[in-house]
Amino acid sequence: MSNILFSHSYYYKLDPKQWKNKNPFPPLGTLYAASLLRKNDFDVSLFDTNLLNSPKSIQAVLHNTKPNYLVIFDDGFNYLTKMCLTNMRNASFEMIKYGKNHNATVIMCSSDSTDHYSDYIEKGADFILQGEGEITLLELLKSLEENKSIDDLHGIVFRKNDTIQVNKKREVQQILDEFPLPAWDLVDMESYRRIWKQSGKKFTLNIATTRGCPYKCNWCAKPIYGNRYNAHSPEYIVQQIAFLKANFGVNRFWMCDDIFGLKPNWVQEFNTKLKEQNLKIGYYIQSRVDLLLKEDTIDCLAESGLEEVWVGAESASQKILDAMDKGTTVEQIYKATKILKDKKIKVAFFLQFGYLTENQEDIAKTIAMVKELMPDNIGISVSYPLPGTKFYEKVKDDLKLKSNWTDSDDFDMMFNGTYNSNYYRKLQRFVHKEFRKQQGFQNLKLAISHPLHVSLHNLKSIAKLAYYIPSAFLDTIFLKKLQHGK
Repeated sequence: MSNILFSHSYYYKLDPKQWKNKNPFPPLGTLYAASLLRKNDFDVSLFDTNLLNSPKSIQAVLHNTKPNYLVIFDDGFNYLTKMCLTNMRNASFEMIKYGKNHNATVIMCSSDSTDHYSDYIEKGADFILQGEGEITLLELLKSLEENKSIDDLHGIVFRKNDTIQVNKKREVQQILDEFPLPAWDLVDMESYRRIWKQSGKKFTLNIATTRGCPYKCNWCAKPIYGNRYNAHSPEYIVQQIAFLKANFGVNRFWMCDDIFGLKPNWVQEFNTKLKEQNLKIGYYIQSRVDLLLKEDTIDCLAESGLEEVWVGAESASQKILDAMDKGTTVEQIYKATKILKDKKIKVAFFLQFGYLTENQEDIAKTIAMVKELMPDNIGISVSYPLPGTKFYEKVKDDLKLKSNWTDSDDFDMMFNGTYNSNYYRKLQRFVHKEFRKQQGFQNLKLAISHPLHVSLHNLKSIAKLAYYIPSAFLDTIFLKKLQHGK
């Protein structure tokens, strides 16, 4: 079989905010595709771009290996690739050019190329895989190798007779356990471990137990897995955990599902299988507050090793949650947070400002919720229009000058919201300062009441009050000026 060079177009160093975090994850989606092709007797290799400086470095690899195919297969489990950042789009275009210069057939699979396939075809890509790409890629390569027609092959876009042909989309794979384990052996694991060591955090690998999300938040794009939800069996996931622990000494994991543990009894069975294999792990997840409140879910999560949950709180204004079609309530945010804290599970909030109709009252409610509930961490964004969403359709006429962020710290308001980009950039910093200020006050109370229980981290938090108190005060002044367009 022909040889395939797999790669992807996410470069952490081209996204300074993420590179600063020093918590990179291997390209899981790419590894799944490489594993399936290897199982079907193709010769595969990986050019992992995550820790590299620029696309130029692929040229030497193309020259030395002379692959028949360059497959740029982005990690569909990484929310950063779903954002379709222009830095990464431009990196893709550059890699396509280098692949064609070395006479490789270039195949592209990503959220951005699914949405903007014509741009990628114009830049020289031979084929675009739309949506979930593994089975489509396998069928495409078999057809090309055997000189069979691809006119009716589902899930591809290509140029034919000077026009772009868009074939029928492929249904997503429903039985996920039919995929072999990801090709983890292709990853230089020690290079990742070294970067994590710089962050001071325990080395963590990413695992996907599911694909897709059945909920209908109207700002959330799903170009790869659609609105379906399919799950690996607990046995499959525990097998992968055992493999990663045995081969790489890893026992902490980021379960990178959009929604973890939605399938009834999955979490309970997962807990049981871990016990049967005597596997003790730590992990963290993304979930929904309404889902966490079902039955004994939180108890089983805690027992199986859950350390932290990132929940899509978004807003403490029910008006905004309803406008988003979120399907959750502010009351559920409060209730789930308190239960998680009682179980000694860390809770972190994804917050979103700038949604249509948002006003000062809505913003104030969200800030008050953060200060009252005091999650362990927060992540803040402004509403981001992505193709294929109802939200995008509402604001697409505003997206004439810019429709994508350059990197994940761009924070540009690309549509006509209540306030401008400068306001929301300042708001994001202000909320973080208020959050850290509140943490400092909590640690100060701890130091006064239980001085023997104070850690170095607590003391640093208290010391930073000298910065956060005046800085947050000044931000309130600037925000009022920006609020009035000054």
